Amino acid sequence: MTQAQVQFDTQYFESSATPATAAPAADGFWKSGHRPSLIAAFLYFDLAFMVWVLLGPLAPIIAGDLALSPAQKGLMVAVPTLAGAVLRLVNGVLVDRIGPKTTGAIGQVIVISGLATAWVLGVHSFGATLALGVVLGFAGASFAVALPLASRWYPPEHQGKAMGIAGMGNSGTVFASLFAPLLAKAFGWNAVLGLAVIPLAIVFVVYMALAKDAPNPPAAKRLPAYLAVLKQTDAWWFMLFYGVTFGGFVGLAASLPIYFTDRFALSPVSAGYCTAACVFIGSLVRPLGGGVADRIGGIATLTLVYGVAAILLVAISASPASLGVAMALFLLVMATLGFGNGAVFQLVPQRFRAEIGVMTGLVGFGGGVGGFYLASSLGFARQLTGSTASGFLIFAGLAAVALVGLLSVKARWRATWGADLAGVRI
Repeated sequence: MTQAQVQFDTQYFESSATPATAAPAADGFWKSGHRPSLIAAFLYFDLAFMVWVLLGPLAPIIAGDLALSPAQKGLMVAVPTLAGAVLRLVNGVLVDRIGPKTTGAIGQVIVISGLATAWVLGVHSFGATLALGVVLGFAGASFAVALPLASRWYPPEHQGKAMGIAGMGNSGTVFASLFAPLLAKAFGWNAVLGLAVIPLAIVFVVYMALAKDAPNPPAAKRLPAYLAVLKQTDAWWFMLFYGVTFGGFVGLAASLPIYFTDRFALSPVSAGYCTAACVFIGSLVRPLGGGVADRIGGIATLTLVYGVAAILLVAISASPASLGVAMALFLLVMATLGFGNGAVFQLVPQRFRAEIGVMTGLVGFGGGVGGFYLASSLGFARQLTGSTASGFLIFAGLAAVALVGLLSVKARWRATWGADLAGVRI
């Protein structure tokens, strides 16, 4: 981190301080930032994630109605992830130019309108599911809005907790897994698209009432300047690190309904319950991961995460014979990956405070690409080999690569930009 960046950080927190943000450290986390904006960020993220992965729990039913192949099923649930990854780059730029609140409002209107249109017109082909997946990508892009909305209100020593709580909105995938198959069974899967509009509209109203952009945000830059951050190797490392943790989390959240129905012949509703349990534990521990990273450092936390994740993914690739063993492994790996999500975003704001908007978009893009790869590769692996084993094995290899990469940069990080953060562990 340069001296100018450190000076910017100091000026930012001093100039943006209000009676809430300037509270003494003794007042604790809740008084150190803007609680309504943190709540708004969580709610927006939560409902956005619910619809982002909506095609996953519905996939077994849709695939039966439209006669989709395993590869088509994999692509159907993977396209929203890829679209969300690309749109996060767009949102990352918009956040720095028009603010997170306005950017989030635009995205929510697009998703609500798209779902309502799909409900009215119907989805009758594989191509139409892909088009719907692109629209749902706008919900996945909420990541690049909700996290800066929360992050800009909180000082460095509370970044892990703030980003963890806002990021816990990925628990919305639990609602999709629990309720989408049940509603589809009762009303038909196309009706689920229309029903999803109701909670989205309610949260949109709450979001507009509660959310507030932090004062004195980083000055907007010319568009080419946003890409200048890619000249820094640290940006690429963070994209890889999140590509494994978040990519694994969201890729599994979208793919597990298909895995459980194909591997253990579960009904879509039962597969949804199993998926919901796995997603819930991964979402629950995200703020815990951020809190632990605040205490012992994000590097130490992620070192453990990648090692454990690689081992668990190798075990999963062996295709457990019983549902109980498979559930235990998936619960553990989702908890590990969710823990890692919180740890990554304890580090990102410390390194890229001045570029947090665009970096959230870039890191989120890396996470989305990882999720797209995992979800689509599992489908292709099953179609080509009759098993998902190779897809899990390759992703385990990516976790090992992330571990090696982290060990290779930790000394430099601690000696350079980490040394400028007095009292903050990295």
